[in-house]
Amino acid sequence: MMGELVMAAKITHVPSIWLSIQPGKHFGIRKNAELALEEIGRRAHERGADTFLVADTHWLNSIGFHLNGKDRHHATYVSHELPHFIHDLAYDYAGDPELAELVREEIVAGGQKARVHNYNDLGLEYATLVPMYFMNKDSDIRVLPIGCNMYSTIEENRLIGEALMRAVRRSDRKVAFLASGSLSHAFPPNAIAESMLDDVSSEINRQVDHAVLDMWTQGRTAEFLEMLPDYNKRCTGEGAMADTAMLFGLLGWQDYTGEGELLCPYFGSSGTGQVVVDFPLPAVVG
Repeated sequence: MMGELVMAAKITHVPSIWLSIQPGKHFGIRKNAELALEEIGRRAHERGADTFLVADTHWLNSIGFHLNGKDRHHATYVSHELPHFIHDLAYDYAGDPELAELVREEIVAGGQKARVHNYNDLGLEYATLVPMYFMNKDSDIRVLPIGCNMYSTIEENRLIGEALMRAVRRSDRKVAFLASGSLSHAFPPNAIAESMLDDVSSEINRQVDHAVLDMWTQGRTAEFLEMLPDYNKRCTGEGAMADTAMLFGLLGWQDYTGEGELLCPYFGSSGTGQVVVDFPLPAVVG
C-alpha cells in the first residue's frame, strides 16, 4: 500500500491564539484563527489523515534537519519565549517513529543530513502544540514534527519537501502536512511591542504579504517562488521560511498551479503577518 498526502496547508500558530481562549480582556481576539484551525482539523479527519507532519518554525535547528520520532508526546508545556501567553498546556499525542525514519532516509538519500530523536525530554514546541489543540482534540491523529534549520536556504528546503513526499509515498500513511509559520515576521521595537498585538510591524510587510496571498490564491506559484528568497530576506522570514519552501517542494514546486483557499482573513499579531491557507492537492504530487 502506498502512502498518500491528503492535505497541505500553511497555518498560523501565534501565541495570541492561545491567549484568545483564556478568560480575560483578550478572550476571543483570534476567533477567526481558532475557527480556521478547527476547520483544518475537520478536513484532515474527513480526508482520513492518520499523521500530522508539521514543519515547526519554533523548533529551530542550527545544523542539519531533525525529527521528533518519539512513540508518544506527553508533557505539560510552558513557552520560554512568552510564558505569560502560553503555560500549563497539557498534551498527549501518539508519535510516528516509522514515518520519521522514512523521512530521515529520504533526506539522506537526497544528499542532506537528518536525524531522528526519541529523547524523553524532547517536547513539542508551540508551533505544533497550538494548532494541535484545535485540530486534534481527540488526539486520534499521530504527530510528527520536523524542525526548521535557521541557516538553511530556500533550495535546501525545497529538497526537504521533495524528500517528505517520497517518504509519504513509501509509507502506508495518510499524511496531513502543516507548514506552521508566519508570512512576514518582523517584530516591532520592545517599547511599542505590546501596543501592536493586533498589527503588522510595517506597511511594506503588510502589502507584500497581501501580494503573496494573491499569488497563492490565484495559482501563481512560479511567480511567488521566484521572489521567495528575497521575500524571506526582506520580510524577516520565520525560521528561514523553511516551512513554506518545504510546502511547495512537497506540492511540486513551480509546476504546482493550485489555488490556495484562505480559511481566515489575514491578520497582524505582535508585528507579524498571519493566515491559514489550504492548498488543493494536484492529481499526482511531485
